[in-house]
Amino acid sequence: MSLLPAELLSHDAVTVSAYVIFIATYLFIAVGKLPGYHLDRAGAALLGASLMVWLGVLSLEDAYAAIDFDTLALLLGMMIIVANLRLSGFFLLVNEWVVTRARYPIVLLSAIVLVSGIFSAFLVNDTICLVMTPLVLDVVLRLKRNPIPYLLAVAMASNVGSTATITGNPQNMIIGSLSRIPYGHFVAELAPVALVGLVLTVVMIALIYRQEFLSREAFAPRAHQAVRYNFAVASKSLLVTAGMVALFLTGHPVAKVAILGGALMLFSRRIKAHKVYQEIDWPLLVMFAGLFVVVAAFERVALTPGMIAAVANQHLDRVGVLAGVTAVLSNLVSNVPAVLVLKPFLANLADPQRAWLVVAMASTLAGNFTLVGSVANLIVAQRAQGAGVRISFWVYFKVGAPLTVLTILLGIWWL
Repeated sequence: MSLLPAELLSHDAVTVSAYVIFIATYLFIAVGKLPGYHLDRAGAALLGASLMVWLGVLSLEDAYAAIDFDTLALLLGMMIIVANLRLSGFFLLVNEWVVTRARYPIVLLSAIVLVSGIFSAFLVNDTICLVMTPLVLDVVLRLKRNPIPYLLAVAMASNVGSTATITGNPQNMIIGSLSRIPYGHFVAELAPVALVGLVLTVVMIALIYRQEFLSREAFAPRAHQAVRYNFAVASKSLLVTAGMVALFLTGHPVAKVAILGGALMLFSRRIKAHKVYQEIDWPLLVMFAGLFVVVAAFERVALTPGMIAAVANQHLDRVGVLAGVTAVLSNLVSNVPAVLVLKPFLANLADPQRAWLVVAMASTLAGNFTLVGSVANLIVAQRAQGAGVRISFWVYFKVGAPLTVLTILLGIWWL
C-alpha cells in the first residue's frame, strides 16, 4: 500500500487518519512493543510524527515549531552532567561511604532512599536509576540480604524525590517549559511533598518487609574498599552542578543554564567526548521530539476551543479531580504523554500555575503505582534481571500501590 500525498486526501480522511495515528502512537507507547517487530517507543513516536506531517495535518515548519527545544536542551544538559559524574567514579565513592556507615538494614534502606531521592531531584530520576541499581545490587548481594526491598527503594525513592524540582524528571521538565513556573517557586511548592514522601517510602517498605528491617541484627563488619575515581572530574562536575542549581534558583532560564553546563563538561582533557555520548539516552530525546509533533497535530484536528473549554469545566480546577485524572492517565499511557495530552485543558483554568503543579505532583507520584508506571521502574527491573534478580509485577504493586495513594493524598492536601 503506497502512501498518498496530503493534497489527494479529503479533509475528513486527514482528520480520521490523525485520530488513528494519535491513538496508535499512544497505545504503542503504553504497551512498549509490537509482536514481530523491533520498533521501540522512540521509533513509534518518530513514525507517528512523520505520518502527521506526510498527511498534511502539520506542515514541516509547524512540526519544527511544535518541538519544545527548551525541554530537549535541558534534558541533554543534565544527561551530560550525570554522565561525567558516573564516569568520574563519584557515585561509587558515595556508595562506598554509605555502605561503610550503614550497619543495620533499616539504616541502609534509609540511606538508599535518601541518596536516590536527593540525587533524582537534581539529576533526573531515570539516569539515577541507571547508576544506582548496579551499585545497590552489588552491596546487598555481598551482604547476603534480600535485594528486592532495596531495589524497590531505588525506583520508588527516585520517583518521589524527582517530584521536588523541574530537573527531577522528564515530565517536570516539560511542565517547567510550558508553564514558565520559576524553579524556586516549583521547589518551594513541591519539595515538602517529596521530603515527606521519602519518609513514607522508608516506612512502607519496612512495614511490608518487616523480617528484613524490623530487627536489631547488624551487618558483619566490612573492610573499606578502595574506589577508583577521578578527583578533578568529580570536583568539576559537582561545581558545575552547584552553579547550575544556584542559577536555576535565581531565575535564569533552566534550559540555557543546563545546556551551557553540559557543554562546559565536554571541555575536558580527561574524559573523551564519545564516552559521554555513549551515556546519553538519545532514544528518549527522539521520543520527546516525536510526541511533541504528534500531540500538536492531534490538537489541531481534534481539539476545538469549545471542546477544550468544556473539558476544562469538568471540575479540573479542583485539585483532587485534576490529580486523579492525571494519575489515571499517567498509568494508562505513561506520564510524559499524559502531561502533553493535558496541556491544552489547563490554560483555561482559573489558576493555570497551580494546575501545572498538581499535574507535576500527580504524574510523578503515579509512577510508583505499578512496575510499568514509569521508565525509572523499568530500568531498575531490567538491570536487576540482568543480575538474576526478578522483580515481579505483584511484588512491586504491593508496595507501590499504597505508597502512591498515600503520597498523592499528601500532595492533594498540601496543594
